[in-house]
Amino acid sequence: MPRIAYHTLGCKLNFAETSTYRRGLEAAGCMSVPWSAEADVYVLNTCAVTTVAEKKSRGLIRSVHRRSPAARIVVTGCYAALRPDEIRSIDGVALVLTDKEKTALVERTLALLAETGVSEVPKSPAVRTGPKEMLPAFSAGDRTRSFLKVQDGCDNFCAYCTVPYARGRSRNLPLCEIVRQAEAIAARDVREIVLTGVNTGDFGRSTGETFLDLLKALNGVDGIDRYRISSIEPNLLTEEIIDWIASGTKFLPHFHIPLQSGSDWVLKNVGRRYDTALFASRIDYIRRKMGDKVFFGIDVIAGLPGETEERFEEGYRFLAERIRPAYLHIFPYSPRPGTRAAKMPDQVQDRVKTERVARLEALCEQLHAEFVASCKGLHETVLWEAAEKDGKMEGYTGNYIRLERPYDPALAGQLEEIVL
Repeated sequence: MPRIAYHTLGCKLNFAETSTYRRGLEAAGCMSVPWSAEADVYVLNTCAVTTVAEKKSRGLIRSVHRRSPAARIVVTGCYAALRPDEIRSIDGVALVLTDKEKTALVERTLALLAETGVSEVPKSPAVRTGPKEMLPAFSAGDRTRSFLKVQDGCDNFCAYCTVPYARGRSRNLPLCEIVRQAEAIAARDVREIVLTGVNTGDFGRSTGETFLDLLKALNGVDGIDRYRISSIEPNLLTEEIIDWIASGTKFLPHFHIPLQSGSDWVLKNVGRRYDTALFASRIDYIRRKMGDKVFFGIDVIAGLPGETEERFEEGYRFLAERIRPAYLHIFPYSPRPGTRAAKMPDQVQDRVKTERVARLEALCEQLHAEFVASCKGLHETVLWEAAEKDGKMEGYTGNYIRLERPYDPALAGQLEEIVL
């Protein structure tokens, strides 16, 4: 039985895709082993959001090759899509699959095993990777939560971002196919699904459906108790969507919304499709409809080109005083070759980015503590996870507050009513 090891860098989308590759290869007769173990093939799903991510990918390839020089290394993901020739030049790499090729990763890996004489594993009829334009994917292995890919690619071409080049244009599978995948997740006794995509709210662009159509269809899937929406652009989070979620659905009071900058000048400079007034109006509308205990996770990039100290302070105040989210996902700006932003004047020095990240991290800690404190006494439902660590188990409330308790196997994967 061929041994395959997997490692994933980057976003939830990558984790969903790696899990799908694993299921396909296991269905074909391969055995999954840890990344640290000896394997015949190592599958690395890479990220290219920063230069650090690319460097980490190269380091992983080289370390695996030093450890297991006879093994074959298969590389996919955004770094592979952007710089395939660079990766092919690294010793040990046998296969590089770009965005358009990764739907065939299972078949290509099986062919690689056969070519190298490792195995004569036949292609299993259970292996199904979908149409060439998009890989259907969901994560498995966690009995409590699954990441379901509903959309891929992006048409926005923001000045700092390589995603449209790495993952292609915005597209999605038909709604009925996404529902079938949600039903497959439910059949695994998973209780919660997180909808993921590059531009999740853009669902329907390639099929003539709408994101709200998708939400309503998923809400009717038996066996799934809770849904979360990961990373939806503020201009795509419409009042109609908010009204429907707030009407009493399985969708939780938890929104992950990218802001990137609280300065209108910076937003316009890098080509974002909204301003701070629109962003604030969406947050206000959600709080009006769903109350002030909604968890908002906000993406922020520190040090975008042209972010002067004054513009940073403007953005900081917007977050600290106007929006007051429960959490900040903070990234230092990393110039990506081939993007407009990399060539812009007024690049921010690395030491200044580091200082701004530290300030935002301190603000995040303060805002998160204040949000948790404001929820004290709230009646909530927590979904306990199966993993045990130091005799304890963890879980998340509907509004994404992390809790822990002494480990009780009877509660693993179960919902429990609690008072915060």
